[in-house]
Amino acid sequence: MSDTAETAPSAPTTIPELLLALQAVDTQADQLGHRREHSPLHDDLASATAAMRAWEQQRAALRSRIDELGASIEAAEHRGAELLAHRVRLEGQMKTVIAPREAEALMHEMATLTEQIDELDGHELESLEEQSALDDQLSEHLGGEEQLRTRLGLADDALAAEVSDIDGELAELAGRRIELRNGLSDALLSTYDRKRAALGVAVAPLVGKQCQGCHLELSAAEIDTVKDEAADTGVTDCPDCGRLLIV
Repeated sequence: MSDTAETAPSAPTTIPELLLALQAVDTQADQLGHRREHSPLHDDLASATAAMRAWEQQRAALRSRIDELGASIEAAEHRGAELLAHRVRLEGQMKTVIAPREAEALMHEMATLTEQIDELDGHELESLEEQSALDDQLSEHLGGEEQLRTRLGLADDALAAEVSDIDGELAELAGRRIELRNGLSDALLSTYDRKRAALGVAVAPLVGKQCQGCHLELSAAEIDTVKDEAADTGVTDCPDCGRLLIV
């Protein structure tokens, strides 16, 4: 092997190393969880779903109106046939009527029937025209189905793939987290978990005079104090933010 080959970083073994590594794993898991729940792909899928739902609602509305018009046309045809048959009967009676008053009554009734038939014919024609226009509109509407379903399928697949990848990363981190926690005492883990729940980031290194968690500089007296407190384990509490401070 070449002398210049990179060597893998050694696994953390000291308490400070374990805590920093654990915090890094938990932070990465938090970021992945946030990305999983707030991925822009959720919006893409929601938009595609909404478009598909609106298309289906429009299709249902068009079909409902076409069916409604069909029923109206059928009813008009049936009623028109009844009125026409009635007028034919009256016309037959006219041939046998002698009294002028009776003839006048029959003619008035036939005129009324004719008006009703004409009105029905007008409504039927309007319904037929609307139905024809809606049939054309429905045909055009149905032509957009494939594109919408393709868009929905792609959005669903893209989100599912991203979620699957994130879940895989989270599973690896979960295994790594267990390993790191096994190297720490229950008491320290309890403190870590409590601070993490309250602060989000529970562990921060001291760089120079500054805590990298709250980014405040410690006084000279505080520096001396935290160094004394961390003399054995390398860990104490930040006097400003309360995080586990790696000294």
